[in-house]
Amino acid sequence: MSEKLLKVENLKIGARIYPPGEKPRNIDIVHGVSFELEKGKVLGLIGESGAGKSTIGLASMAYGRGGVEITGGKVWVNGREILGTNLKDLRKLRGTEVTYVSQSAAASFNPAKKILEQVIEASLHQGKFSKKEAETRAVELFTKLGLPDPENIGDRYPHQVSGGQLQRCMTALALCPEPDLVVFDEPTTALDVTTQIDVLMAIKDAIRDTGVAALYITHDLAVVAQVSDEIMVLKMGDMVEHGTTDQIINHPVEEYTRDLVSVRSTQHDGKPPTDNPVLTVENVTARYKGTNFDVLHNVTMELHPGQTLAVVGESGSGKSTTARVITGLLPPREGKIHFDGRDLSLDLEGRTRDDLRELQMIYQMADVAMNPRQTVGTIIGRPLEFYFGMRGAEKKKRILELLEEIEMGPEFLDRYPAELSGGQKQRVCIARALAAKPKVIICDEVTSALDPLVADGILKLLENLQKVENVAYLFITHDLATVRAIADSIAVMYQGRVVRYGPKAEVLAPPFDDYTDLLLSSVPEMRLGWLEEVVQNRKMESAGN
Repeated sequence: MSEKLLKVENLKIGARIYPPGEKPRNIDIVHGVSFELEKGKVLGLIGESGAGKSTIGLASMAYGRGGVEITGGKVWVNGREILGTNLKDLRKLRGTEVTYVSQSAAASFNPAKKILEQVIEASLHQGKFSKKEAETRAVELFTKLGLPDPENIGDRYPHQVSGGQLQRCMTALALCPEPDLVVFDEPTTALDVTTQIDVLMAIKDAIRDTGVAALYITHDLAVVAQVSDEIMVLKMGDMVEHGTTDQIINHPVEEYTRDLVSVRSTQHDGKPPTDNPVLTVENVTARYKGTNFDVLHNVTMELHPGQTLAVVGESGSGKSTTARVITGLLPPREGKIHFDGRDLSLDLEGRTRDDLRELQMIYQMADVAMNPRQTVGTIIGRPLEFYFGMRGAEKKKRILELLEEIEMGPEFLDRYPAELSGGQKQRVCIARALAAKPKVIICDEVTSALDPLVADGILKLLENLQKVENVAYLFITHDLATVRAIADSIAVMYQGRVVRYGPKAEVLAPPFDDYTDLLLSSVPEMRLGWLEEVVQNRKMESAGN
């Protein structure tokens, strides 16, 4: 045991659920998983939503989140079994020997405290360092993680740094107490591809330089291939395959693993427009209320019936702000919105019921887009009542038709959101949008929170529905793999401006402007050494300039 930092043996984890109108019942969510991890090594945990990745990662700290309970097996850290450890000793373990980096740094930091104060808090609380020593350690980590102005960035509040910078600050927080093991739980999923490169490289360098071991949890196999020594593939609480990164990426044995490896190769040729635009954004300039600077500058783009316009760019480029202008939530200072041959009112209050019905939106987080107290039938049925006055048998018949369209059967009619998987929730949101019989659906990062196989299923579903309904999609995303899979035309946005626009074949063909080139080169490739190659190329380009 002395050679293994972490050893997990026959781990079993369960949860007690409380279905509405039914008796509480216990369910098993992890079924006898075993693995080992040496010092200085990284094990990637990959699989679809609900596979048990985060649950297993947290179990390495003897922790169960949200009513989850470890029901069997053993976990050793540094040679001692921790599942039977008392709470006092566990609190000392967490934050010294084992630390955790969550998916959302923005939700994890206290907005009322300065960053440095939070980064050193655990080290001080555990008596690991004096305040001066901890502050020195934090600045060293800020430097190692490539944060700007490392001597002073800790004096800022969380809202005063970018998402990528805050994620690196959270990594510094986890590394500050000099832990033996760090659990990285989807640390780059919410980041755009250009920022992800920097954060991934910073994490990889920090792991190498500090000698810490890590569990790296993600649903993106191309990402985990860049940082892991070994990969364990999980599905529905079971280990499907476990091997070296090279073996899993280049020689997968199990069919499920082969599907994960191949899913990113989906390619859509793109259709030429055949009708007049259904939506035109014309010379739009906008700013948020109470500010004195524009966040959109002379934005122009158009969308044709039955087609998909992908709007791509990094966080803060203006993608979602453009959607807010189109939907009337943010009236622009200048410009017009043309929709199906008419000018739309620039503010929401001035729009007719038909305006609202024909322009629908699907949000990134299906969890927060549905009322948890309403059944699937009620959620899908609401637009049928509101827009068409449907009631009774007529409404139920249409709901069942929509469930069939999204490839979910009548058995889902009376289920609640908590009883659905991530992919099923997003399908219900799609059905709710389709219920209004829209001409345009704005899809705002609808697959970014989903694992590759589920996301691929959602994209194929949207494409099939488009053929049947002739609906147009404005698809907001930072994932270029998604763009290749679904787009007919592309608008690349940067700092509130459209910097490249046209049919997909033209936008993705060289020569590229600098920003589009950066975006395309930042899409993770599923091969070993890709991350180092990209970083090295950028260093050479920077030196050449």
